[in-house]
Amino acid sequence: MARFLKKHKKEIGRSPDELLFHGERKIDNVLLRIFDFDANNVIEDAVNAVNEVIKYKDKESITWFNIDGVHNTDIMEEIAKGFQLDYLILANVLNTQARPKVQEYDNCIFLSIKMLRFDEETDLVSVENLSLILTKSVLISFQELKGDVFEPVRERIRKQKKRIRNSGTDYLIFALLDIVIDNYIYIISILGEKIETLEENLLQNHTQSIIEEINKYKRELNFLRKNIIPAKEMILILSKMESELIEEATDVHFKELLNNINQASESSDSYREILSDQLNIYHTTISSKLNDIMKFLTIFSVIFIPLTFIAGIYGTNFDVVPELHYKYSYFIMWGVIVTVAVGMLFYFRKRKWF
Repeated sequence: MARFLKKHKKEIGRSPDELLFHGERKIDNVLLRIFDFDANNVIEDAVNAVNEVIKYKDKESITWFNIDGVHNTDIMEEIAKGFQLDYLILANVLNTQARPKVQEYDNCIFLSIKMLRFDEETDLVSVENLSLILTKSVLISFQELKGDVFEPVRERIRKQKKRIRNSGTDYLIFALLDIVIDNYIYIISILGEKIETLEENLLQNHTQSIIEEINKYKRELNFLRKNIIPAKEMILILSKMESELIEEATDVHFKELLNNINQASESSDSYREILSDQLNIYHTTISSKLNDIMKFLTIFSVIFIPLTFIAGIYGTNFDVVPELHYKYSYFIMWGVIVTVAVGMLFYFRKRKWF
């Protein structure tokens, strides 16, 4: 299936708030986990049902409710009812192919962004949709896969880091987005190292494999750009959003996110330009090499034209050719041929034609 745009015909015309899963099911069982914490205490637990989490929404502590696996529509409906959320929000969560966006509702802020992973063995970038629902005391996160990408945030909560333990859900959402965007920069840096190494080898190796590698990295950078640009737009809107759910002190952190994603976007553009330059260098080098070959063949052909002329005259079948019966004619002919060839080579070298 296409990596840039995915749309099934059966999805056309459906109600936008219908709870229907759109995407690829990546895990079998949905996993529910909570982190409930304040300045002094933290509760970390895996839960079996959504109704076990509902009790946390009225507490004064901060609750992070994480769902790994977004294909179960029954769980989504339970979340919508339990937290009094608009069904359109959960319909957006179920659409893992949707463009990153942010939308403010009466009692929450919904946003989605793409998390990227890099496979070192295949040099390919894969994507996972991350959806976040921000309320006053509860942050609900939805991931397609169970992973440890947010483990640094969990460790900060466990180790009683004052900033995250004393802040609200708005700072927690910043911490998660910060990891996602830092991962963009990390992936671009890995690709950048490979692209720079490719540039060093380009002038020494002109095989077809170089072209294949350049085109492969161009595809991956285009795929990165396809996900980074809408994420950049989403972060820009979030940084300018005036909401009761976002404290004024957190605004500066969202602006920091904007700077980081700008860096990721600019770096990806720079490496795309480098790859285009490498492609031009490759074609220029091949053309130059071909020109050198054609120059050599042309000089070789030009030298043999007068020699062929001489050999053609003395290879005729007429009996009356004065030089044929002369004792030293054969050696004279070779002398003329060698003199003409050397003279032409000397002339070409003097004119710097080779």
